[in-house]
Amino acid sequence: MSLSTGRKTIVGVQFLFVAFGATVLVPLLVGLDPATALFTAGLGTFIFHLVTKGKVPIFLGSSFAFIAPIIQASKQWGMAGTLAGIVGVSLVYFITSALIKWQGKKFLDRIFPPVVIGPIIILIGLSLSSSAVDMAKENWTLAFISLITAICILSLGKGMLKLVPIVCGIAAGYIAAACMGAVDFSGIEKAAWFALPGSIAHFHLPEFSWQPIVFMIPVAIAPVIEHIGDVYVVSSVAGKDFVKDPGLHRTMLGDGIACLAAAFLGGPPVTTYSEVTGAMQITKVKDPMVIRIAAGTAIVFSVIGKLSALLQSIPRAVLGGIMLLLFGSIASIGVQNLIQHKVDLNETRNIIIVSVTLTMGIGGAVLQFGNFTMSGIGLSAIIGVVTNLLLPQTKKPEKKE
Repeated sequence: MSLSTGRKTIVGVQFLFVAFGATVLVPLLVGLDPATALFTAGLGTFIFHLVTKGKVPIFLGSSFAFIAPIIQASKQWGMAGTLAGIVGVSLVYFITSALIKWQGKKFLDRIFPPVVIGPIIILIGLSLSSSAVDMAKENWTLAFISLITAICILSLGKGMLKLVPIVCGIAAGYIAAACMGAVDFSGIEKAAWFALPGSIAHFHLPEFSWQPIVFMIPVAIAPVIEHIGDVYVVSSVAGKDFVKDPGLHRTMLGDGIACLAAAFLGGPPVTTYSEVTGAMQITKVKDPMVIRIAAGTAIVFSVIGKLSALLQSIPRAVLGGIMLLLFGSIASIGVQNLIQHKVDLNETRNIIIVSVTLTMGIGGAVLQFGNFTMSGIGLSAIIGVVTNLLLPQTKKPEKKE
């Protein structure tokens, strides 16, 4: 879809709205500065686009996978030591990027065939669904106002209006919340017009020691695998093979450098954002420039105190209503992936892989050895990969002449 600069800007700001809630929620939960998280998300996205030659429409935001590890690490080594641990996360991305560059796409196809990638994509959407419901249930009225508005605009809107269903949904929810007295405007009144993000204004380097780095490295396995799934999702949405061009090794390297930058600037690790991919699927806008506009907007919002405070005043229920739509769209892409690659679900081997992967992920299985814990998408993905490698391939019947 070809858009004018003005329309690209509007859609780009809309995409930031989609990513905003999760991007600032992670730092709020772990004790980091949310404005810094916005800044490092924007900067990280620009770094990612630079490394991937500006071809891949992906937005990087705060990673939920590190909430519990950062909280635990900060108790043991303080936040400065924890930031050093985040440097270890970037090392995992760098090593994985090198392996992919060395072994090539055939290696990936063997480890991550469609029968594994499809369920992982489904899980990326479904695993986030509980977060959407938790946010929405704080005020179901506001959530449904946002959701229904977005659906109506998406289904019935024409021209420019059809490009901004998410902004319209959030705006309708916000106005309704204001009328109900559910918006706290005090933060907007107190905020300065211009203010550097806290962690950048009071800059300090991570305090390096091997313990937090070793602690964080295993945790990085989950977002690395999620990254691979997200790149396949974006490829499916955009109708291009980004695994081949610019290459998964480049997307992985870009994500790793972005994580490294976040660690040195005092932000949480960043990851590819499925929320924005879902917005791309809904709006049919797939231009990487729009994502870069969202990244630039994130940086601007991070230094304009009034704007940042305004966004932070949006009730979680309003954002939750929008997320109910977006996360479901991600799961549907996983189903499309299985269909497009003609995965035979009548075959016992494929049924086992899909079933076990989905059950472990949706059921909340947890694997724990001492202080090391793995769960969610990371654990399910590993189980899917291992099951695929261990189960014997079904021999195809020979064609008769």
